[in-house]
Amino acid sequence: MSSQKHAALLYTASRVGLFVVCFAVVWVLAYLHVIPLAVGASNTVWMLLLAIVISAPLSFVLLRKQRDAMSQQIVARVDRQKARLAANRSQEDGV
Repeated sequence: MSSQKHAALLYTASRVGLFVVCFAVVWVLAYLHVIPLAVGASNTVWMLLLAIVISAPLSFVLLRKQRDAMSQQIVARVDRQKARLAANRSQEDGV
């Protein structure tokens, strides 16, 4: 239950971790001149964009379970809020 309770935090941390790993790999490949460096001072921006492009599809595939758990957590929270709102409305209508 605790992993379900903190599903959004786990998913967010996993996304950030995957991005950091992708950025590190891109940085090493650029340092070793396996991939070309960008022109001038845009090297860091180039590596960040490349890491984003690589990490996005990887997170879609690798973090499916965490994303589903987060989705269930959000749906449950929204359902509780709807029930609370409906209870408040019925209480106001009864008075």
